[in-house]
Amino acid sequence: MKEKILIVDAYNMIGNWPELARLKKSDRLEDARDQLLLILSDYHKQSDSKIIVVFDAMYVPGLSKRYKQYSLDVVWTDEGQTADSYIEALAGKLQSRLTQVTVATSDQAEQWTVFSQGALRKPAWELYQDIKNAKKEVHAATRMYQDQALVRRSPFDDEQLKKLADLRDHLSSKDN
Repeated sequence: MKEKILIVDAYNMIGNWPELARLKKSDRLEDARDQLLLILSDYHKQSDSKIIVVFDAMYVPGLSKRYKQYSLDVVWTDEGQTADSYIEALAGKLQSRLTQVTVATSDQAEQWTVFSQGALRKPAWELYQDIKNAKKEVHAATRMYQDQALVRRSPFDDEQLKKLADLRDHLSSKDN
């Protein structure tokens, strides 16, 4: 089975996902970045993909870094390098017979470039829908588990429970 790697164009997701776009528009970009990482971390738990999140640090001197956060590989590009060019190079490097790379971006030019290298492409809205569906599946499974926990577990069968209830009623009527 091929190893699956999802490379996410971070600012593209922030600009296209409703709750993250709202944070960005209200000048809370750092909150949007943190929220994106939390959302992708939750998704990572349900998916069988390694997730690499790429932020564009092209115009921010000295910010280039790579680290792990919430089980995600987080990359800030080097000064003078766009997230698009980094993602295109990384997708080409990682794509192989043993690895299936998917790039999440709504940038058409980037989609075609990575697709020509053998990687799959996923628009921002499609990844957003995948994440929403994964959450629904988790909630459904959790609800089913909780519902099962609510079912009374008793060592007695229905007939024995009926006899015990009758005995209880009989004994309580004697007390009155």
